[in-house]
Amino acid sequence: MNRRLLPVTLTLVLTACATAPSQKTHHPVVTTPIAADRSRLLPPSETAAPPQTDVWEQLRSRFAMADCAADPAITAWARTYTRNPARFESLLSAALPRLSYVQQVAAQYDVAGEFVLLPWIESHYQPVPQRRRNQPAGMWQIMPATAGAMGLRVDDSYDGRLDVPAATHAVMKQLQRYHKRFNDWRLADYAFNAGEFAVRKLVKKHGAPAALPAIPALPVHRGTREHLSKLLAIACVIREPARFGVTLPTLAPERQLVKVPVDQSLSVTKAASHAGMSVDRFKHLNAAFRSDIIDGQAASYLVLPAKHARQFRAALVNESSGASADADRAQATSPGNAGGQEPAAKRHASPRHHTVRPGDSLWRIARHYAVSVDDLQRWNHLRGQSIKPGLVLKIGSIH
Repeated sequence: MNRRLLPVTLTLVLTACATAPSQKTHHPVVTTPIAADRSRLLPPSETAAPPQTDVWEQLRSRFAMADCAADPAITAWARTYTRNPARFESLLSAALPRLSYVQQVAAQYDVAGEFVLLPWIESHYQPVPQRRRNQPAGMWQIMPATAGAMGLRVDDSYDGRLDVPAATHAVMKQLQRYHKRFNDWRLADYAFNAGEFAVRKLVKKHGAPAALPAIPALPVHRGTREHLSKLLAIACVIREPARFGVTLPTLAPERQLVKVPVDQSLSVTKAASHAGMSVDRFKHLNAAFRSDIIDGQAASYLVLPAKHARQFRAALVNESSGASADADRAQATSPGNAGGQEPAAKRHASPRHHTVRPGDSLWRIARHYAVSVDDLQRWNHLRGQSIKPGLVLKIGSIH
């Protein structure tokens, strides 16, 4: 397990952004302006996959550090990764949807392409849960204290470190800041692995490293130096796959990950069914939710392959239409309205009451009584969807 990041000093005064170190001349970075509007920093919440592009060519175009020939350790690790070509290709194919998503976010923050491959070193892009207290988690392997400094929520019901969009944006924002601070992507990697304070201390004592050697000659821990070598090694494989006897996989449009907005809480089982996926596969992509409930208060979206995202949204629309029809039929056949002539405006003339139980959500209660969440909030003067056990809710209003 690599040593993790130290908590970020939030009051750090950032230095002005300067140009990247000279080793980027191998493959110049394509600069993408960073939007000031935060809404533009988020990949679109849509069910249509983005246009298919060559993931690998895009990635290579954004590489900014040394190539395969820069250090023997780079080539050695590249050969280690590809020792079993079939296994390497299988792992990379499984990781490709997440890798492609990370690439989109990295481009928005103008982060060097090599860092798109950082989760390969940390976790092979797997949503690794925290197994013991004060241990890293997620595909980025973020420590709990660091998560708090990065603005990621971590509690008993939700772990933002396993939320692909939230964690990826947080990491890329941090890497962007490291580069502004050190003006060197190599030091940004050192800071990610060993902590910003440790790298600041090194630079203050020894000065900023020269462009060569590719692995800076700074007295860092072996694991920190090795971390950079591994990052450059997997980038080396992406640069020259034929050299290592591997074929890079392709990503079909239906496998591309998209964010699907959800405005209500629902069970994991139901969400998976709506998406046409197994529960295990659904949870693998949405591992941040620790319970069996998708908490809309924690995250207002799910991450799904494009194909399943379309199915999920269609299922929600059909369910909503069916619930409305059921409510209308129930009203038409209810006692006191046998003829079905009672005006709809009097449907809630005699309010009922519901005592909130553990596990209840406004969406679940609304569905049970065939009303809308908006009505529940209006009748009970609720500003959000947070409710606590024991709360007595009014179902209906007096006209």
